[in-house]
Amino acid sequence: MPLLNLKVAILAVALVVCLYMHLQKRQQRKQNCKPVLARVPYKWPFALDLLKIQFTAYHSGHSLEALTRYITIAKTIRVDLWSVTGYITTDPQNIETILSTRFEDYGMGTRTLALLPFLGEGIFTQDGHPWKRSRDLIRRQFVRIQRQSPQILVVHVEDLISALQQAAASEGVVDLKLFFFDFTLGTTTELLFGESLRTISRENRDAFRDAFDCASWCCGVRIRLADLAPLYNTRKFRRACKVVRDWAGYFSDKALRYMKEVGEDAAFEKYPFIIDLWREMRDTARVRDQLLHVLIAGRDSTACLLSWTIFHLVRNPDVLRCLQEEVSTVPKQGDLTREQIKKLTFLRCCLNETLRLYPQLPLNLRYANKATILPRGGGPDGQSPVLLPKGTGIGWSTYHLHRSEDIYGPDATTFRPQRWESGELIKKAGVGLGFVDFNGGPRTCLGKDFALMEASYAIIRLLQAFPGIRLPPGVPNERVGAEEQDLGMLVAPHGGVDILLS
Repeated sequence: MPLLNLKVAILAVALVVCLYMHLQKRQQRKQNCKPVLARVPYKWPFALDLLKIQFTAYHSGHSLEALTRYITIAKTIRVDLWSVTGYITTDPQNIETILSTRFEDYGMGTRTLALLPFLGEGIFTQDGHPWKRSRDLIRRQFVRIQRQSPQILVVHVEDLISALQQAAASEGVVDLKLFFFDFTLGTTTELLFGESLRTISRENRDAFRDAFDCASWCCGVRIRLADLAPLYNTRKFRRACKVVRDWAGYFSDKALRYMKEVGEDAAFEKYPFIIDLWREMRDTARVRDQLLHVLIAGRDSTACLLSWTIFHLVRNPDVLRCLQEEVSTVPKQGDLTREQIKKLTFLRCCLNETLRLYPQLPLNLRYANKATILPRGGGPDGQSPVLLPKGTGIGWSTYHLHRSEDIYGPDATTFRPQRWESGELIKKAGVGLGFVDFNGGPRTCLGKDFALMEASYAIIRLLQAFPGIRLPPGVPNERVGAEEQDLGMLVAPHGGVDILLS
């Protein structure tokens, strides 16, 4: 009995020592943390003037550039709005911490509240186990498609070139942005959902495009309202959400009706993605929501990448000529292989440069699930750790990070693909997360490989089919950042990409 008491006493002392050491370490971390001194200045009570500035910028066509003078005050800044403190960072180490190192410490928070009416339940609105499950389901489909690309793109690219030839013959100046969004919508619906766009009328496609653009824009407003997002719920927003969700429902309903006719295994051969989702979820609404998330990612990310790349190629004739020379080394006829495309290193430089200046998610936001620490941003020099209490919002601007002169040099706001040629920039930007092309960490875009292959194939065939592609007379050649932008969930050229193809 005394021996048992001794063991209990030793165990109790050990537990007390461990607890003491834990508390000491925690207190030491807190003492090492210092407040962020750099903050966005405001004049009105509750910083309501900052809210006004945000919404004025959002309607201006230059919303990201309008934020530059605030976001570049310091690499990590404090924002006090409605008596609530949040932070914005462009520090690569902080961004790596949020997206990767301390990934589990952060959640979507009010971002989910803002996006749910539009997107429903899926990878862009979920955290934790539901998100992991959704990601695993979708990953399987992109692995399947990756094995088939780029050969599966041939028909879609041929249709794109044919449509552009007809438009150039009848109209002269062509807005490539509209054609790119149609092209990526076609590849997504057929390759992922097993359904051709030819089964859907032009009127319905245009209705979807307009509704999506409207809902995306409204979600941008809702995200900025944080906890007050439900207050912005206009009739126009609700109607746009319904059109988009009905569009996704069209594909899932058609596949599930087919499954009832021919059986699950036979339906899987034609609609593998949808039937795979159904096998896991057994819920038509959740299948539709997952399709909508993939539809948005598949359509918009690649269409924006194509649009901005051509936008700047025609404004930089020397760069365009270099790329045309490289593209001339691959055959014009027959299928291109993945290996042939990967050998076009300058093409990848051009795509990297576009993704640098116009990243897939120009602004992003997370909330601390628990008390956690940012490695830098505190103190007079901004080099001390920062303690984030549970519930604190932390945003980051990939748009401004990618235009940092510290990483990309004094010409950081110039479209210059040659900066990527040596490979040294990849190493430099890899310190922390200085280049976040398709998000980062566990939430890195599953469709990254496919998006790059799709954009590469389309650009190769476009330059081969239209060697005289150029900027039309009278169309302004603005400096980077001066052009008008549409900021929804992604950033796209405002007013399109007007081009002369011959």
